[in-house]
Amino acid sequence: KNLAEMMMTYGYVYVAQVALGANPVHTIKVIKEAEAYNGPSLIIAYSPCVEHGIKNGMSCSMSEGKLAVDVGYTLLMHYKPEEEKLYLDSKEPDFERYEEFLNNEVRFKALKIKNENLANELLNLQKENAIKRYNYYKKLV
Repeated sequence: KNLAEMMMTYGYVYVAQVALGANPVHTIKVIKEAEAYNGPSLIIAYSPCVEHGIKNGMSCSMSEGKLAVDVGYTLLMHYKPEEEKLYLDSKEPDFERYEEFLNNEVRFKALKIKNENLANELLNLQKENAIKRYNYYKKLV
């Protein structure tokens, strides 16, 4: 489910997606905007945890967040209901590197070890969904 999309349909909810490692300035900016908004606000933050199994450990969680945005796994955006406008703050993702991101985390890599065919099938589906989501947000902008 796309929580950001669902909340934007209400029309009066400030919505943002952030990843501190990808863009700290963006994160601070939307937190300030959300706090100042006179109504409900929702900030969805990409926040890796130890269960993700980041290849180089949790000390690399900031760079993992940047990679997640760079490849389109998650997006930076904010919706300002008072303007009825969505701002897509991510650069064009490099979807060709999507698998690099997935291989960086044990939670995805483990499936590839157990069942490579299924893992590749799911990778392609996930990548297709990420591309569709990005294109959908681009149209909304």
